[in-house]
Amino acid sequence: MRIGCPREIKNHEYRVGLTPESAFELTTHGHEVLIEAGAGEGIGAADAQYRQAGAAIADSAADIFAACDMMVKVKEPQPEERVQLREGQILYTYLHLAPDPAQTADLVKAGVTAIAYETVTGPGGRLPLLTPMSQVAGRMSIQAGATALEKVHGGRGVLLGGVPGVMPGKVAVIGGGVVGFNAAQMAVGLGAQVTILDRNPAVLETVGTHFENRAATRFANRTNIYESVCEADLVIGAVLIPGAAAPKLVAQETLKDMKRGAVLVDVAIDQGGCFDTSHPTTHDDPTYVQDGIVHYCVANMPGAVARTSTYALNNVTLPHALRIADLGWQEAMRTDPHLAAGLNVHAGHVTYPAVAQELGYDLLSLDEVLG
Repeated sequence: MRIGCPREIKNHEYRVGLTPESAFELTTHGHEVLIEAGAGEGIGAADAQYRQAGAAIADSAADIFAACDMMVKVKEPQPEERVQLREGQILYTYLHLAPDPAQTADLVKAGVTAIAYETVTGPGGRLPLLTPMSQVAGRMSIQAGATALEKVHGGRGVLLGGVPGVMPGKVAVIGGGVVGFNAAQMAVGLGAQVTILDRNPAVLETVGTHFENRAATRFANRTNIYESVCEADLVIGAVLIPGAAAPKLVAQETLKDMKRGAVLVDVAIDQGGCFDTSHPTTHDDPTYVQDGIVHYCVANMPGAVARTSTYALNNVTLPHALRIADLGWQEAMRTDPHLAAGLNVHAGHVTYPAVAQELGYDLLSLDEVLG
């Protein structure tokens, strides 16, 4: 199979779909790998390293889109990339389709087979291809929130850890999954007062046992969310419904009852965001203030720590890429239901239930696709 990896073009996205080490694994399996010139610069990987791994270097993304059977990326294809996709081509990347009707329509029109990292499953219902980026984003959310709390950035001027004689800042983490756990870990490490909210009693028990008396837990009903948000200096939105749009958990009218200069960090923004007032921002312009509350809603947070993120991502995406390339996507999915859960679009149809329901498409079932 001929596998292509273009340079990422989303704002301040420095990650790359394949590391030189991943390219080497693919070429040793007998596959051709084509890398766009400079694609690895953001992680410190030179074109020469890819050549040493057996990959060829293409002058442009257009050359890769035209020549390759499978495209391996990090972020969802941008409009100028989507017009280059073609029928029968495999797209393997993060997609986040439910809150993105324009992208979904373009992928349906192109006739591609689109496999989304974020819906590939693992044992016990885990999302192993999403986990490493959730770990990164969770940890970064506290760094970003702590910076946004500084007065010069519009925040309350609160130091999360406090100092002797001054109370630490209060952090509310909505969602106790991978993002929320890692956010809480960082916040607790800084010495903040941390409250973790979740609807799943088992999750609350797990995080409660882990953090003991270093963090409080609350059941995530509307009253508890409202009270925790209003008391907090920093709120982390860390909720996830696999493949679906994030639920809106903090209403716009709640903002007027929050502390002036408090910060909302919406890590769920890739799936539409979990605050009513969220809209995507970029690393160039990461925050905005609405109703006196600072919002940080960067949709590709892990891109800022590109080297760490890329290697963590390749650790989990490469095994599936090898299966797809070695067996073909249909046989790979027939023999691996976890990979099959990643199929979101195929041959002009939406194949993922949450996306079809959210955007009003007729669902083509996996059984129909795989025959």
